[in-house]
Amino acid sequence: MDPPTFLREMQRLAERALERWPLEVVRIEAIKVRENAVFRLDLAGGRRAVLRVHRHGYHSNAALESEFAWLRALESAGIRVPRVIRSRSGRDFELVSTGSRPDVEADETPSPRHSRQIDVFEWIEGSQLGSLEQGIAGGAGSIAGPYSQIGIIAARMHNHGQRWPPPPGFHRHAWNTTGLMGEQPLWGRFWELEALQPEERRLLERTRGAIAADLEAYGLGPDRYGLIHADLVPENLLVDDGRLCVIDFDDAGFGWHLFELATSLYFITDGEAFQLARDALIEGYRSERALPDEALSRLSLFLAARGTTYLGWVHTRQGTETALQLTPFLIERACALADAYMSGRRGA
Repeated sequence: MDPPTFLREMQRLAERALERWPLEVVRIEAIKVRENAVFRLDLAGGRRAVLRVHRHGYHSNAALESEFAWLRALESAGIRVPRVIRSRSGRDFELVSTGSRPDVEADETPSPRHSRQIDVFEWIEGSQLGSLEQGIAGGAGSIAGPYSQIGIIAARMHNHGQRWPPPPGFHRHAWNTTGLMGEQPLWGRFWELEALQPEERRLLERTRGAIAADLEAYGLGPDRYGLIHADLVPENLLVDDGRLCVIDFDDAGFGWHLFELATSLYFITDGEAFQLARDALIEGYRSERALPDEALSRLSLFLAARGTTYLGWVHTRQGTETALQLTPFLIERACALADAYMSGRRGA
């Protein structure tokens, strides 16, 4: 459906869901409607909260429950993350019907046709570090400090993931070789994107095989692979009085730590701030966790891998306004990084 119609439907669904929470809402306003629909709730007494309507079918109920389990574990370890507001029934999220079917309980498997998972979080003060559309807040001159903090937070999360035993039934998707380069990657078969030129498609097909081989050779040791946020980009980091809070764990799962760092840098790889941000990110990371030069030399591998995921993302959303706007840029960026990776691989 067209964006205005979709937004109206998501807002009606959010308003219906709020009957299940012990909140006195005086106003609801959309913050971001992309994969999920996220709304700001203005509450009686001047407080605020955030409501998230999940996309259809991205996470099972078990995977969403696992997200909350990790959030609580991270908070207990001193990492600033969103805090869930449980519903009247004591649940972290609820399933709410989108149609005439009666509402179902949160312990049932959601039907993509009839219900969506909805959760509510406490409001976090602060401003975004930046956004895909507007770039980094403050520009290149103020980038080192925030990226150093990103590195510190990433390292602390990776340290925590290495020592934290997930509870029974914990399940999140895996940004592993299969999830990135398999026949059905998590975000789509990027090499089939219709907008690719023949030479671009050939480059990506060669790159796919090379990435798969190098990922398998790198391995899944706990010093390099574990729980990651997988979307530590500027718009998912809120800055408040010099401190960062990590939000939006929708893509979090198991993956390589270098994939995390590549994601943070991906959208500034061709900008004047890239080297400054990269150095600050690595310095911050190394202040909390080891990152040998030998491992860091694979950053181009993970930048190339990250680029393919965004092509898969627009491939599965062809015809949407967002995909139409982003596809030329994403193709150019992904092919440039794929070419740099393949050139470095040949010269190694």
